[in-house]
Amino acid sequence: MSTVLFDHIGLSVDDLERQLRFYIEAFGFRDQHRSEIPAAGIRMAVLSNPAGGAIELTERVGSAPQHFADPFEGAGVQGYFHWALTVDDLDTTIATAVACGARAISPPAPARRPGIRFAYVADPEDNLIELLQHTH
Repeated sequence: MSTVLFDHIGLSVDDLERQLRFYIEAFGFRDQHRSEIPAAGIRMAVLSNPAGGAIELTERVGSAPQHFADPFEGAGVQGYFHWALTVDDLDTTIATAVACGARAISPPAPARRPGIRFAYVADPEDNLIELLQHTH
């Protein structure tokens, strides 16, 4: 079997510039690359962080929103419903994300996996993000 590494997650967005600002300001991502497909009404940006994670934000004219009130509702619909980031300080990261436009979904709590605290926030377009902090 060949080596498989995670490269990026793709997120369809309504407002590319707003989402770019949010992910840069809230989580320290860097704007790496932008491109357009004018014939399809698409603008894209790839963001990355120093640890190697990447997100591709794609804005398409006329795209339809999807909304999950919380992770339980999201799990009731097949397909992707959240993505997760590991952070050094869960409480500070939540506060920063909320100050940048996120909405707190669930408070920090012990995860079912030992040694991890977690919480959920929703970005400015209501996409769910799980935040994980390793406690040992």
